[in-house]
Amino acid sequence: MTAASPNQLIETALRAADAAARELVMRAERPSSGVVTKSSDTDLVSDADRAAEEAIVAVLAAERPDDGRLAEEGGRHTGASGLWWVIDPLDGTTNYLWGIPHWAVSVAVCDADGPVAGVVMDPSRRETFAALRGGGTWLGNQRLHMPEPPELPRALVGTGFNYSADERARQADVLRRALPLVRDVRRFGAAALDLAWVATGRLDAFIERGVQEWDWMAGQLLVTEAGGAVRVLAPTDTRPAGIAVARAELLEAVVRLFEDGGTDSG
Repeated sequence: MTAASPNQLIETALRAADAAARELVMRAERPSSGVVTKSSDTDLVSDADRAAEEAIVAVLAAERPDDGRLAEEGGRHTGASGLWWVIDPLDGTTNYLWGIPHWAVSVAVCDADGPVAGVVMDPSRRETFAALRGGGTWLGNQRLHMPEPPELPRALVGTGFNYSADERARQADVLRRALPLVRDVRRFGAAALDLAWVATGRLDAFIERGVQEWDWMAGQLLVTEAGGAVRVLAPTDTRPAGIAVARAELLEAVVRLFEDGGTDSG
């Protein structure tokens, strides 16, 4: 297979995300099926997740058969091209199953230097966020530039809660301490979409432990190409890895507030 240009890769990512979105929109009108738990009683997967992932894989198998991929439901498959796709077919499964219109499809393609192209598609609002390394971040036809950040006390910060009961308890302690020191905190339940909202300025920052690569790979490119910065939070003996994003001028203050002094923080 001939090497693909970055523009060809993002077109494939858009087609793959759209295939999944169509499947999810169709299934959203039906009763839920095949719902089971994964890592805990609160970590759900459904037939909709599986069908959306199959739709993405079908596009990639047809257009990029030599590439590797890492998918939330299907695991890791090696490839020979040096490129791999990081896929979350349905980020925000609980929201989706409960009819809450905050969920998304996330598709990124990476090389040895990280994400080359990324797409986060929000079918509920008919919004598609796309980024290309060195080519900026776009919401439809509008190029996004993150606004100048506020001081920490005026920052609107997004976060999320882990599936582990122990980690949720730690996150509750962090919130109790951090909430009086920022404008407010939002927890919407779909990290990929939250990162896209940081890129467009709807949130000033986002920080969460317990997210996986498929949750944030496309979103981190959206943020950096819109002018933001990313900090991957290393795991500790008691806490999972995480990610924090904001404009560089705000990022350190957010990480310090939500990490330093928190129970077992890393």
